[in-house]
Amino acid sequence: MAVASNLEEARSALRMIAQEPFNAEAPPEALNSEITPTELHYVRSNFAVPAHDGTLEVGGAVDNPTTLTLDDLRRMPAVERAVTLECAGNGRLAMRPLPIGEPWGDYAVSTARWKGALLHEILQRAHPAANGIEVRFEGADHGPYHLKPVLGESDRSDLTFVRSLALADATDPAAEILIAYEMNGQPLGPDHGAPFRLIVPHWFAVASVKWLKRIDVLTEPYVGEFQTGHYIYEWADRPHEPVTLMRVRARIIDPAPGTTISPGKCSVRGKAWSGTGPVTQVDVSLTGEGDWHPAELEPPKGPY
Repeated sequence: MAVASNLEEARSALRMIAQEPFNAEAPPEALNSEITPTELHYVRSNFAVPAHDGTLEVGGAVDNPTTLTLDDLRRMPAVERAVTLECAGNGRLAMRPLPIGEPWGDYAVSTARWKGALLHEILQRAHPAANGIEVRFEGADHGPYHLKPVLGESDRSDLTFVRSLALADATDPAAEILIAYEMNGQPLGPDHGAPFRLIVPHWFAVASVKWLKRIDVLTEPYVGEFQTGHYIYEWADRPHEPVTLMRVRARIIDPAPGTTISPGKCSVRGKAWSGTGPVTQVDVSLTGEGDWHPAELEPPKGPY
């Protein structure tokens, strides 16, 4: 009961999209600060918060399979980075025709400080096989899936959240991919992937697997419901492509949606982000029909 009560309290400031599994947007004012307070950070989950035994298995096509605990990860050199995470479905409500999925508005995005061990160092210790090509990441979360599985062999009654990255990306020191165990200076909470999760800077948050329990190096491309079935861009005039890096996006924070504005000058503030490179220009329109005005950009506080 205490765990449920604590979860309910932690979720109270968010704008709920779905109760179970819990999904919620950040309130617009949460983007006012450089770092989103933990209690205002949006939450995206495909399944309910799972039980986790506190271990992380590293195996597959490696010379040195191992089992890591939270203490093991904490003993490794720690890195802390401010990283913006955005749900791949952010802004879905404005799309026409309306796609299937959670009805996200504009605020399934937040920035937090994540601390953890570097993935490439963990893989380096495991020593991937020469013919390894991908790394598979399995979360502890699983259960019935409310959407129709795309892959025929998927069992809708009990799916597990699994994603993969190219081995070259996972082992790239410059990518600074983390196995994170702290968020904004505190241990991860249940909704954000405790005891540890993947954090993949620049990518849509679907890549940042929560409640991480297993990492496997693969010698063949991974095929899975949440990798090759869902989270795909479907184009009418060209081949479909997987969701990867965050696309350029901007949101107005102030005035807040629904605000009544008095006649006269009005300052408009907002945030812009991208996973494909630095934002160099933002234009604002009152009507969206051509009267664009350039905004003044503040220097970014970090690369992510």
